[in-house]
Amino acid sequence: MNKTDLIKAVSDQCNLPQSNVNQIFDAILATVTASLKKKEEVNLPGFGKFKVTERAARKGRNPQTGQEITIAASKAPSFSAGKALKDAVN
Repeated sequence: MNKTDLIKAVSDQCNLPQSNVNQIFDAILATVTASLKKKEEVNLPGFGKFKVTERAARKGRNPQTGQEITIAASKAPSFSAGKALKDAVN
């Protein structure tokens, strides 16, 4: 399912125009992104939790040359599924 399919499904389920659902969906994504930029967790009970994880700098190898390189520290968004979502999938 892609974004268009998701918007259509929500539109049909809630009996709302797709344009309204699209605006709401974009606003939700923008709000989650802004919260993660501020290093805040976004917790959706029953669904899951979005948070930022820190990756430490580490040694790696260039696959073409085999030369050892240093991979810089970085931050990455992560998602942990909630119990209700895990139960629904299993």
